[in-house]
Amino acid sequence: MSLEPLRVGIVCPYSFDVPGGVQFHVRDLAEALEQRGHTVNVLAPADEETPLPDYITPAGRAVPVRYNGSVARMTFGPMSARRVRRWLTAGDFDILHLHEPVTPSLGMLALWVATGPIVATFHTALLRSRALQVAHPIVRPSLEKIAARIAVSEDARRTLVDHLGGDAVVIPNGVYVDAFAAAEADPRWTGTPERPTVAFLGRLDEPRKGLPVLTAAIPAVLEAIPGARFLVAGRGDTGAEECRAALGEHAAAVEFLGGISDEDKARLLSSVDVYCAPHTGGESFGIVLVEAMSAGATVVASDLGAFRRVLDDGEAGVLFPNGDSARLAETLVRVLRDPDLRRERAERARSVVRRYDWSVVTEQVLTVYETVLSGGPRVRVGEDPSSRRPGVPGEVTPP
Repeated sequence: MSLEPLRVGIVCPYSFDVPGGVQFHVRDLAEALEQRGHTVNVLAPADEETPLPDYITPAGRAVPVRYNGSVARMTFGPMSARRVRRWLTAGDFDILHLHEPVTPSLGMLALWVATGPIVATFHTALLRSRALQVAHPIVRPSLEKIAARIAVSEDARRTLVDHLGGDAVVIPNGVYVDAFAAAEADPRWTGTPERPTVAFLGRLDEPRKGLPVLTAAIPAVLEAIPGARFLVAGRGDTGAEECRAALGEHAAAVEFLGGISDEDKARLLSSVDVYCAPHTGGESFGIVLVEAMSAGATVVASDLGAFRRVLDDGEAGVLFPNGDSARLAETLVRVLRDPDLRRERAERARSVVRRYDWSVVTEQVLTVYETVLSGGPRVRVGEDPSSRRPGVPGEVTPP
């Protein structure tokens, strides 16, 4: 891509105080663009005390809100709107890239007041969404200002089409494949034929991440493979105690690692025999599957549409029926007992993951940028009449 160096403004709706998948995507995209010579600044909810890279501008404390089966931390309101305006004015961006612009957070505020080249990425995949149905009439006039739409998966694209209309190009989440592939195994987590290891990563207190499904499968796995070890990484105020209580005498087979760094996550995934993703819904892509595949772990995952597509319809991993703990146990036993199967799936996965490497994904994003630039004006702060509070000139107020 031969674009001249750009000034890119990226808006992240969710807080970097407690980062998740969207935040990591925004972070990695910003760094990938900077590596190509572009100047990037990210506006995101975060406290002033939160350690952040230089390219992230904190927009203040976020409020926890239940959204899409989890707790999202977002910021909204008149003070946030003023910060958005100041950031847009100071940034003098060539292009504005919003993430989840219909989520009631900074992206929606920026969309109300910005004009010029605007790109939006949609991450959410939902069969039914009361929130999106309510938001659509509010944001519909502003959505017309988006020059190009990106969906991170076919499921996210379908959610966009069904709830908001229009269409989007599918560009997946990115992974630094080589970084995971080069991670060294950690002896603490490395499996053996007698004591194979299975990893789970995710919020322990979000049932849709599937820890209860895995917990219910563990006794049957241990009956067949008594030495199996289950390594559970992730934060959560609840989940661990419920898991231990449910397992009773089998609880010693589960090791809770707590929250782990990116480096330890890569080492964990390169060490274990199997990465298990028993998620039950609300997943539009499955970035951790790609990370596990890149690190060489064999993936066993529920047959969600998003996971099925990432795993090449089961050719690059092994699928089991969503929510079925008995079938999960059978699948884990079969995979753990069959090293040839694991090698076969891991080899296929190594070729599949290349399509998700940031070198490929960044090129695709830059192609979208190029289509919306075409010599037009830079990003400017305008005003959306539908969001203006009567009698208060220039102030944006959420409806």
